[in-house]
Amino acid sequence: MTIEQKEEKVILIGVDLKQRGSLTQDSLYELGELAKTAGAQPVGTIIQSLDHIHPAHYIGKGKIGEVRVLLQESQAEGIICDDELSPVQLKNLEQLLDTKVMDRTMLILDIFAQRAVSREGKLQVELAQLQYRLPRLVGLGTSLSRLGGGIGTRGPGEKKLETDRRHIRNRIQELKKELESLEKHRHLIRSRRENSGIPLVGIVGYTNAGKSTLLNALTEAGVLAEDKLFATLDPTTRKVQLPGGTEVLLSDTVGFIHKLPHHLIQAFRSTLEEVQYADILLHIVNSQSLNLDHQMETVYDTLNKIGGITCPIITVYNKTDLPAQQPLLLDPRATKTYYISAQEKIGLEELLKGIEEALQENKKIFEVLIPYAESQWVQFIYGQCEVLEIEHVVEGTYMKVYANSYIIQKLQKYEKNP
Repeated sequence: MTIEQKEEKVILIGVDLKQRGSLTQDSLYELGELAKTAGAQPVGTIIQSLDHIHPAHYIGKGKIGEVRVLLQESQAEGIICDDELSPVQLKNLEQLLDTKVMDRTMLILDIFAQRAVSREGKLQVELAQLQYRLPRLVGLGTSLSRLGGGIGTRGPGEKKLETDRRHIRNRIQELKKELESLEKHRHLIRSRRENSGIPLVGIVGYTNAGKSTLLNALTEAGVLAEDKLFATLDPTTRKVQLPGGTEVLLSDTVGFIHKLPHHLIQAFRSTLEEVQYADILLHIVNSQSLNLDHQMETVYDTLNKIGGITCPIITVYNKTDLPAQQPLLLDPRATKTYYISAQEKIGLEELLKGIEEALQENKKIFEVLIPYAESQWVQFIYGQCEVLEIEHVVEGTYMKVYANSYIIQKLQKYEKNP
């Protein structure tokens, strides 16, 4: 017999700062979608306009009274604040409202805990959760022991909140070591892939933009694609053949989101860094979003946090079979812009041709001398470039090739007489 888990009723709380403007409403709507994804039912929303977030209890004391009344009227079991709460804010709100207190970070971590499938994904989520909880043990302990679990308490490495700080610190160190080991394995896989000469196309975008749907449409990857935030967490890589016959690897990544917790960026850094090794990035944009400009900016900000991205970016407006909510303009930061519907498989052939063209652009003649001890690069060149001339000399293999600027950058140290 299956027992359905009861949805927790929650109240959403946000602070509207002067510099945020209309973004606060959009952010609260997104918070509600996150809450639903985590299994909660939003039953009320409270927004307070302030010059700055209250350092002691997030919102002003007068507003706390309103929240208390709404909690009683709606019979809600907790509140979710739209920003990451400090340990002091969390503890004070706990005491003033006598209810379960959560924030955006806790909510996102909880969703990640539900979605993680791979060993690495589960370890990364546990690390992020422990790093978040360590300075908040007192407040979280009271909150979660009262309600006995629910949102914010799940996770592959869930420990009782009474666990002492020393044990948590030890566990954090263990997780970091395990993740370092997995990162070395990832590096080996990356090296083999680079040696194979198959270009890597990374798929990035705001959560729920349609990245997994596109990957499925192009490769029949069978990746879970739901109309939910963070429907997929673990990255998936599949091979696809472009119209001209070139084979590329398409790699999906976890969706980005406004106010992505720094704990997650830190814990998932090794996974997210894969985009730095891509030959091209596809930036998938949900054309149905009322706030797509802000979502696009969030993606670029997150890419900057991960590290410098030097490869070409192709912006792909998805869901264009439906009426757009606002004009879909060319992205000035992208080398190309395409309009598709991954669900209806519209515009995919043109997109694949665009990827192929981007790989072939900016080609020029380049001469390299590959030492015999590093002959794997010869295979790489054959897979990536048009070889015009080859000669085996004393120092190694001399090759004159026709290559694009991104391949040239990879082979820079082997350039003959630079």
